[in-house]
Amino acid sequence: MQLPFMGTVAADDFYAGTRAALAGGTTMILDFVIPSKGESLLAAYDKWRAWADEKVCCDYSFHVAVTWWSETVGKEMEVLCKEKGVNSFKLFMAYKDVFMVNDEEMYHAFCKIKELEALAQVHAENGDIIAEKSKEMSELGITGPEGHEMCRPEEVEGEATNRAIVLANQINCPLYVVHVMSRSAADVISAARRKGCVVFGEPIAAGLGVDGTHYWHKCWRHAAAFVMGPPLRPDTSTPEYLMDMLANGDLQLTGTDNCTFNGDQKAMGKDDFRRIPNGVNGVEDRLSVIWEKGVFTGKMDACRFVSVTSTTAAKIFNMYPQKGVVAVGSDADLVIWDGDATRIISSKTHHHVRRLNNYLNNQ
Repeated sequence: MQLPFMGTVAADDFYAGTRAALAGGTTMILDFVIPSKGESLLAAYDKWRAWADEKVCCDYSFHVAVTWWSETVGKEMEVLCKEKGVNSFKLFMAYKDVFMVNDEEMYHAFCKIKELEALAQVHAENGDIIAEKSKEMSELGITGPEGHEMCRPEEVEGEATNRAIVLANQINCPLYVVHVMSRSAADVISAARRKGCVVFGEPIAAGLGVDGTHYWHKCWRHAAAFVMGPPLRPDTSTPEYLMDMLANGDLQLTGTDNCTFNGDQKAMGKDDFRRIPNGVNGVEDRLSVIWEKGVFTGKMDACRFVSVTSTTAAKIFNMYPQKGVVAVGSDADLVIWDGDATRIISSKTHHHVRRLNNYLNNQ
């Protein structure tokens, strides 16, 4: 929520975003503090807290991103864990020269995270390859939203996922791969878990609910609305494949990576896909999408639905049993869910500030 990114700020602030979350049945969010390179992690944390505290409608907590490395960063991570309650840190393998860290920096961060008994998270894409292929797309005259997916082929996500797992496994650091968007990345995670690696895979509502054919839509604004990183995959079987893996336990839980931008913000990249702010909605529609695509289709039962949308996250991020279970002494974050009810998803009725919805007209 409220993320400053790519020359603008996400449309949903902490009020609108948490309002949308509650409307969709999510009673707590975990957002990201993302410092700029060279910025103090503690200063960034305090800044995000100030933005959130006066606006949030529901319980929330933070992961903190490590976008650069030094001994000072390691010391600040320790303070965040011991004094601020942070227990997860995210590293970007993409967004070169902005958020991306190299393998050496990532290894040092993993070592510190292991020492703190925290959880490492990664945005898994090969940022160097993306940077080069983006230039190639531009030189070929490919400037539309389709170029975003074309410079980020599926194997680029799969390679980075494998590399992150290998690095984390050298020091037995638990790893959480955010927004798993492709068959390749999902297969890498599944295979690593079978070998005994401690790694968790998180598909998101967008990847489970829609596909990447939208990037080739004749309406530029429509296509740009789906630009996110990693991108949705044009293989139309991918959402069902990811849902199958979520249902059978090869992937463990769901998120949204909710980061919304309006059409005029997306239009910053009308002449160059590299300037389109990356992000889609999802926090309001996550439960509906997973119920429709998972439970209604018979891929998972209601108990698995609760696990992948609530309980598993509470356990992984050390909030269980305060969160994630209905029990004496636990928080009374109760959602009454009517599995037989129907609704049409629409930007006219959703609670986001964004005037677009990536699941438009889904029932």
